[in-house]
Amino acid sequence: MTKVSELLARPIAHRGLHDADNGCIENTPSAIRAAVERNFAIEVDVQETADGEALVYHDYTLDRLVQSKGPVIEKTSAELVKLPMQTGTDNLWLLQDLFDLVAGKVPLVIEIKSRLVPGAQADFVRRVVEQVEAYDGPACIKTFDPDMLPIARAHRPEVLRGIVADATLPEGELLRFSRMDRFILRHMLHIPRTRPHFISYGIRDLPSLAPGFWRRFFGLPIMTWTVRTENQRLRAAKYADQIVFEGFDPDA
Repeated sequence: MTKVSELLARPIAHRGLHDADNGCIENTPSAIRAAVERNFAIEVDVQETADGEALVYHDYTLDRLVQSKGPVIEKTSAELVKLPMQTGTDNLWLLQDLFDLVAGKVPLVIEIKSRLVPGAQADFVRRVVEQVEAYDGPACIKTFDPDMLPIARAHRPEVLRGIVADATLPEGELLRFSRMDRFILRHMLHIPRTRPHFISYGIRDLPSLAPGFWRRFFGLPIMTWTVRTENQRLRAAKYADQIVFEGFDPDA
């Protein structure tokens, strides 16, 4: 069973150690290998495919990074793994492929991307936590969607789970939420129901009352994202327990 302390031991590379200018795309095998070689923990994203598998990919559509277009959810895993990235030599790949590559060498943080649909993609969440539980290495899940966490907890309570949050500004997908909904998300007032093992909070919004409260009085460590500058790293050192970093070398 993964311990929270394992997630705090080494800085976490955001979507691997990627460098798009040199053909190393985020969330690809090349980016993951680069992070493993430096002994960094790794955060990746997973999207649901048409057949319920977990694709290691951040966006809801293929357009930005892949030599294809359209929503991920409309293609099967067999179709998706044949698709090459727009640069570099990698194809899309699945969560199990990631596990096979990393093989327990460094901790993995699996962010489940939510489509914010009724039922919270319950079958998909259960599929992911089953794979995480079966993996022979340190790994956990996290998500912005608080409705996913009770599903994960009921199905595989021993799998570490975290809630992702920030200031929850009324923009993008969050426009669909009411002001009260955004207040609940920002302050994580669902925690008595969702019972995460850690908080993943945006560095731009630290310090903040809510994560500080849950950290101080309930012992929930804070994993802050995405740290890109020295000033952000100094702020993270004061208000968080771990960083998810990008664009610099935290060991330098």
